[in-house]
Amino acid sequence: MTEGFVEFTAEMKKEYKILVPNMLPMHFRLIMRVLKNYGYDMELLESEGKHLAEKGLRYVHNDTCYPAILVIGQFLDAIESGKYDPHKVALILFQTGGGCRASNYVSLLRKALSKAGYGYVPVIAFSFGEIEKHSGWKITIPIYLEIFHALLYADLLMNLRNQCEVYEASKGASALVCEKWVAKLTSGDNHLRMPTKKESARTYREIIDDFAKIELNRGQRLKVGIVGEIFVKYSPLGNNNLADFLVKNGAEPVIPGFVDFILYCIYNVVLDKKLYGFKSLVYTVYEIIYNVVLKKQKAMIEAIKEEGTFDAPTPFDVTLTLAKGIISFGAKMGEGWLLTSEMVELYHSNAKNIVCTQPFGCLPNHICGKGMMKPLKEKYPDINIVAIDYDAGATAVNQENRIRLMLSNARLALESEAEAESESEAKKESASGEAEKASV
Repeated sequence: MTEGFVEFTAEMKKEYKILVPNMLPMHFRLIMRVLKNYGYDMELLESEGKHLAEKGLRYVHNDTCYPAILVIGQFLDAIESGKYDPHKVALILFQTGGGCRASNYVSLLRKALSKAGYGYVPVIAFSFGEIEKHSGWKITIPIYLEIFHALLYADLLMNLRNQCEVYEASKGASALVCEKWVAKLTSGDNHLRMPTKKESARTYREIIDDFAKIELNRGQRLKVGIVGEIFVKYSPLGNNNLADFLVKNGAEPVIPGFVDFILYCIYNVVLDKKLYGFKSLVYTVYEIIYNVVLKKQKAMIEAIKEEGTFDAPTPFDVTLTLAKGIISFGAKMGEGWLLTSEMVELYHSNAKNIVCTQPFGCLPNHICGKGMMKPLKEKYPDINIVAIDYDAGATAVNQENRIRLMLSNARLALESEAEAESESEAKKESASGEAEKASV
């Protein structure tokens, strides 16, 4: 076990509250509901402000990954708030166990807790590969499957809200529908239990129908994709509420679903077999898991297509093919090849304007995100990408000004496209009129 390891025991499960960092508020609320059904008392931390990074920097070196600084600062801020008994709380971090700085978060957090005088607080590393074991933390296959269903519901809600919010006639309407469904899915003991195929399809359709009832004023659609390192891509705390900023500036945020990242992590194990010729039953098991999760994702996508009001996401098995010839599937650190594939997928989904978010000094993202800008622009000359670094020392004003410049260029391109389409239509009408005159 790692230095400073404190086991989360079965006895602790009965009495302790598990604090959860704020990366995907809606997704995590649904995950927490699933885990509550199995006896875990969890609370999502929703604190914001510069003081969280400042608190993290007291205990973590400033060269450390920005998400680690934020998460550790948020945890310590919660423990020292007086709201919780430090002797009755545990902390949880979601880990992939990959080769980037994020794999050190657990050790860094334990070191910070020890420095601050809370070395007795248990830290749970929640990973699909079970990089650590706790007698009081046992996640079974049925629980994982229920979590996947919860994530699909959350991806659907995020996708539909993003397609509505900037166009809604009554401001806040899509947020209300979103909150209604999060509340409905997280209420009672039976929600988010393993649904049948028919039950999940019915829930998808009911959610889509509710969003389809929102009155929208659609004009020209300025779609802006968000990709990057997992935390700053999704977390309002990590990216200074980027999605809200885009909406306030008249753009529709397009954010690839979290299930795509889960599928990426699973598929990378399958890739090891293909790339290196490994032979083990493990790879066969991962292939089965991959196909099961992919099938469930496609069922959600199909529900959007059948209703017909909204743009459906691209299935993961299509997304993964899009970066072939641009980046190798062997680039698997951090978000790896998925980051590049998502940028290509966004381009083909008419979200040609992309914000590539990354913590300052994040090597995997500087290679697979920022480093891919040149080859992508060579292949797609009209793609419009801006790479934004997020760091404790970076100012929101500088970040927002660079995004505003990107939006300004995007609007000019959109206007040029509209003018070209208008001229094309005028020429067609003129040619049609001349043809009619000639026939007379």
